Amino acid sequence: MQPEAGRGPEAQRARSRGVAAALASSDFLAAHAAAGAALGFFTSLLWAITDRGVEFWPRWVWFAVVVLFSLHWVLWRSARAASAYMDQPQSPRSVLEVVLIYKIPLMAWSAAVIGLIWLMTGAGYLWPRWPWFGILFTVCLELGLRELLRRRREAERERELTERVGELQRTRRGALEEQAAQLRRVERDLHDGAQSRLVALSMTLGRAEERLADRPEVAELVRAAREEAGAAIAELRDLARGIAPPVLADRGLEAAVRSLAARATGPVEVEVDVAERPVPVVETTAYFVVAEALTNAAKHAPGARVHVALRADEEFLRARIADNGPGGADPQGSGLTGLRHRVEALDGTLRVSSPPGIGTTIEMELPCAS
Repeated sequence: MQPEAGRGPEAQRARSRGVAAALASSDFLAAHAAAGAALGFFTSLLWAITDRGVEFWPRWVWFAVVVLFSLHWVLWRSARAASAYMDQPQSPRSVLEVVLIYKIPLMAWSAAVIGLIWLMTGAGYLWPRWPWFGILFTVCLELGLRELLRRRREAERERELTERVGELQRTRRGALEEQAAQLRRVERDLHDGAQSRLVALSMTLGRAEERLADRPEVAELVRAAREEAGAAIAELRDLARGIAPPVLADRGLEAAVRSLAARATGPVEVEVDVAERPVPVVETTAYFVVAEALTNAAKHAPGARVHVALRADEEFLRARIADNGPGGADPQGSGLTGLRHRVEALDGTLRVSSPPGIGTTIEMELPCAS
């Protein structure tokens, strides 16, 4: 048997929501105030016309009007506060906190009504002090509970944010390590594959050129092809050097940095105190910081003495590259900015100090924990 239209559970819930919305409406509150004021004014006028000589009994009508309107106002304000609280983008929310939004104002309203009754009954013996004390104690207890819940919610949210940040850091570190591993594989493939084949091709073309000495037109074409192969080899070497050298993967950071120092145009002193190899992504980042610093020194301070210091402990890998050149380097330059972004991607720091006439110092600090 189907329920009649308008009598089902959904219809009842809809009517309940409509009644709740009407009670929470400011228009309904204004209508309540107007009706209460009209009732109080009418009874006061009736007393003035008929029973002006007796006790002012309309005060109890005004009392009822004030009590009912104030209750309506407290519920209206509490409903607005609860709605605003539920709309806030915070988590988690406690049902008990929503209850307290209504409960505390209602207890304050009860204390005011008790005091008003005491005043209207002659203000004799101060009997309201005992319910006031009970209400005050309850309000203090409720406020303490609300503060406890607020702190608990903040602690839970902080814990969630901390876990989320930790997860993001782990996933980012994993992505960077995977990227570094892929770049090393690409570099090795270039070195062992395409670059080796191009070298073999260049040698073959050289032998063919020698055998075509009696045919200068063809020999010229072969010579041009050999030169193009040589240019391709040079470009591949530059590309592979921009990824990571094989010595870094095979022998570690110290050997790679000493290799950079050996190829430098000026004097470079290397000091390394790294007991254990850091993770590949940290090792690669430190290598490129040193390589960029040495390149900048050769470009802007030719002949300057450079000191490279690498140190590592259980938490950090630190690098310091200092030269005694003319200084004046721009920390916001494209090369240093790219290095800074690369270091900051690993939660590290990069500082550049380059006062004119004193020299340039680059200091790097990277978390080296895996």
